[in-house]
Amino acid sequence: MDIAIIVEGKNDRSRLRRVLQEDVPVFITYGTPGSSQLETLRKQVGDRQVYLFMDNDSSGRRIRGLLRDLFPDAEHLYTRRGYPGVESTPESYLIEQLEKAGLDSYIVYPDPSSIPFNKEDFD
Repeated sequence: MDIAIIVEGKNDRSRLRRVLQEDVPVFITYGTPGSSQLETLRKQVGDRQVYLFMDNDSSGRRIRGLLRDLFPDAEHLYTRRGYPGVESTPESYLIEQLEKAGLDSYIVYPDPSSIPFNKEDFD
């Protein structure tokens, strides 16, 4: 499967890069895209399967709506309401959302020995 993920900003892309294989293209809208930017994005994405990962706020919903029209077959990934945006979503939650979308083969899982333990893990 040849995929592309579209996010709103550079920080969103940086955050996703931490949990995705480096060859997965992650495109940025840089906020609400205009018509020429949408056309450029359409050309860049080509015939890849598109995944939209926008913030769960009014701006993210507006951008998602524009991209839904451009990529009607796109899969939609969501952050939880309590997270300010993709860039501040915990990596574990990003991984969970990517797994739900069936993108396991593109995920770079953290080394279990590098994950700090919480006291609650042993209760």
